[in-house]
Amino acid sequence: MRFLRSPARFLFHYVAERPWSFLLLGLIVVAGSAGSIGTQYAMKLLVDAMTMRGALSAVYASLALFIGLVVAESLAQRAAAFLLGHLTVRSGIQIRLDMFDYLTGHQMPFFQQQRAGSLGHRIGSLAGNFGALVHRLVMEVTPPIVAFAGALVIFFTIDARMAAVLGAVFLIVTAILVRHGLKGHVHHRAFAQKAGVVGGELVDLIGNIWVLKAFAARRRELDRLGDILEDEAKAQRKGWFFVERVRGLYDIAMAAMVAGTLIWAIGRWSAGAVTTGDVVVITTLTFRMLHGARDLAMALIDTSQQFSYLDETLEIVGVPHTLTDAPDAPALVPGAGTVRFEGVSFGYDPARPILRDLSFDVPAGQKVGIVGPSGAGKSSILQLVQRFYDADAGRVLIDGQPAAGVTQESLNQAIAMVPQEVLLFHRSVMDNIRFARPDASDEDVRRAAEAAGCADFIAELPEGYDSIVGERGTSLSGGQRQRIGIARAFLKDARIVLLDEATSALDTESELAVQAGLERLMVGRTVLAIAHRLSTIADFDRVLVVERGRIVEDGAPQHLLMREDGEFRRLWMLQAQGLELNNKPEPRLRLIGGNAVMGFNGRVQAAWRRAQGKG
Repeated sequence: MRFLRSPARFLFHYVAERPWSFLLLGLIVVAGSAGSIGTQYAMKLLVDAMTMRGALSAVYASLALFIGLVVAESLAQRAAAFLLGHLTVRSGIQIRLDMFDYLTGHQMPFFQQQRAGSLGHRIGSLAGNFGALVHRLVMEVTPPIVAFAGALVIFFTIDARMAAVLGAVFLIVTAILVRHGLKGHVHHRAFAQKAGVVGGELVDLIGNIWVLKAFAARRRELDRLGDILEDEAKAQRKGWFFVERVRGLYDIAMAAMVAGTLIWAIGRWSAGAVTTGDVVVITTLTFRMLHGARDLAMALIDTSQQFSYLDETLEIVGVPHTLTDAPDAPALVPGAGTVRFEGVSFGYDPARPILRDLSFDVPAGQKVGIVGPSGAGKSSILQLVQRFYDADAGRVLIDGQPAAGVTQESLNQAIAMVPQEVLLFHRSVMDNIRFARPDASDEDVRRAAEAAGCADFIAELPEGYDSIVGERGTSLSGGQRQRIGIARAFLKDARIVLLDEATSALDTESELAVQAGLERLMVGRTVLAIAHRLSTIADFDRVLVVERGRIVEDGAPQHLLMREDGEFRRLWMLQAQGLELNNKPEPRLRLIGGNAVMGFNGRVQAAWRRAQGKG
């Protein structure tokens, strides 16, 4: 989106979306402004007709002209306000939709470096900035310019020298005020930055209200927020005071110019060079011109301020996407669900690779566990499969098609993901499950919930499937959220399923319930699962042990357990020893016979006993 490169391009882009409507708006504003000058001239004609004792018909004709122009000006102002409101509201909707669409195209690191609340505040403010800019330019900048031009025409019909002097003064005063006022750009930009911080801070605090209460932090966080708000207020005050100084300079200039113009007009009148009506119109138009100079200068300063806010937001939200679809990229053609890594190297910082020349094949329908120490690159593998990042070298193939060569949306549609922490929307249970497939019927959603083991606890909720789960699903337990995540995956019905430590944060009872749902989900699908608890992959077809970005072991779990110096065996023993230390009264029951606790199948238990020499 090139129009995000500068505030001027941004403004022009959305005006160009409705060119005829904005042109009509401009014509109405010009007509209304011209009518306001016409009323002043009609007043001159009325005064002259009355003071010169002319025909009564001339007086009434001037009066009719005056009243007609007043009514026309009022109608034009109302029409302009109505049309402006309609245009800014419609444009505001489109701006927010476009910005949300663009925002969601950023890579995940972008969101990790920005506060969600601040981003939301900025997107919302863009529509307000656009509306404010259009209002300033159309309703506050255009009328003074039209009034100035109209007044000059009238002055030239009265006294050309006076018109030339007043025109020059108007331009000089306006130029000085604008030039000085634009120096306030730095203050406006500083305030925009502080306002963005405040918006993000408030959302951050509200989103973590549990932590706030649990650690009795209300008072200290209130004090901290007060300091942040004070910083924002200081920046805002600097901008306000700067503008008020500009207005003060204008008031001094206006007083001097009005006095000089009136003395000149009265002198010309006393010499018989101008009429009484001329003096009236000179006086009123002088005030209008000088007030117009102030209004124009202030409007341009305010416009500069809005441009500063807009520019600051575009610098953050409008940064170029770092991960895009290839030109004319086709959609992924879903197949049986194969995954292939060919010599893949990757690092979030290319100078510090995490995965090194990684190659492996996952046939359709195979369940593969991925284990290894923290930082080994396990999560990076899943993120490359989803193309949240591109490989620095090598390629990732999904159903034989390069992940980087197809559209991201089609790729994500072909993959189901159950993360360690399932995030839910502040919507109903039905809507949260249906999020995986918006066209799914209520019956489809219920079948997915039953398959995931959700039906029982959903039935106990106050309004069943219509119950609101709260922000991020806070009204549900961790196990319940996980099962809704599994229900989403069931409903999506993708051939490839990714599991990222889907049970590691759960208690034993919840883990068993979730594990049951996962086992049903995995039937007949290709599965890549990162496992912290090795018991969850005990009956998988295959395990990849990753260490320092390389696969150091690859095989069936029961075979890897029998390798005396194997890394998988070492990890298993470390976990088993930890379990024994925590359960000293009956360690062997827990370790070997504790199928209900650990979920080991008989095949793996037998392999473990053989490895221990206790077959």
